Amino acid sequence: MTKQPKLPPVFISHGSPMLAIDAGASIPAWIALAEALPRPRAVLAVSAHWTTTSPAVSAAATPETVHDFYGFPPALYDIRYPAPGALFLVDEVAELVPGIGVDEQRGLDHGAWMPLRWMYPQANVPVIQLAVMPNQSPEFHFRLGQQIAPLLSTGTLILASGGLVHNLRDLVFDAPENSAKPYAREFCDWFVDRLESRDLPALLDYRRQAPNAALAHPTEEHLLPVFVALGAAGATYTLRTVYQGFTLGTLAMDCFAFDAN
Repeated sequence: MTKQPKLPPVFISHGSPMLAIDAGASIPAWIALAEALPRPRAVLAVSAHWTTTSPAVSAAATPETVHDFYGFPPALYDIRYPAPGALFLVDEVAELVPGIGVDEQRGLDHGAWMPLRWMYPQANVPVIQLAVMPNQSPEFHFRLGQQIAPLLSTGTLILASGGLVHNLRDLVFDAPENSAKPYAREFCDWFVDRLESRDLPALLDYRRQAPNAALAHPTEEHLLPVFVALGAAGATYTLRTVYQGFTLGTLAMDCFAFDAN
């Protein structure tokens, strides 16, 4: 692997697929983040929308744009994000994570292409995906992040994409922007505080320690990407808040970069 300017791992709460065509309040922050970062040679997207039972990486040379959602306006299904794959990065990930599965057919789901469409609109940065495993613990994902951390020094952007609070069963469709149900805000405040203080034991045990954890995340797949970013960040990171806010009452849209010290 060739040394390049080191990039911070990033966590983005990607929100509704509608943000691809109807830019919300978080989009300018995503764009500004991409402009402020050194241009990556490739992106490793850790998306909540690709779940497996064991570690896996995608390896399509020309990844398809996957529209993995239902009931949205036709214009959303017309979107294509034609970024090339990054087969060289597949090999590097496989060196760091021995025995990892390789999926040569997997395209880019909206957890990957939707934020990347705003961050790198020319679709000229190669992209592959890393799966999350809901059958595995936050600590397992943290260790996975530690394994892939050397990629940051090669100009690879580790883009973890999920949601800091994600309860689709409890959305409030007429909620004013940045209003939130009390349980969602309490969970979000607790989690951000623990990230800022680098309280790793509490974060890894969030399911028992965080207020309203089961309400904030009825299922865990949208929070697991943050643990990959956290593992890649190293023990002395500084949390940079790129955006904070809520939409639809129960979707936290927080975005963070884990800057190295």
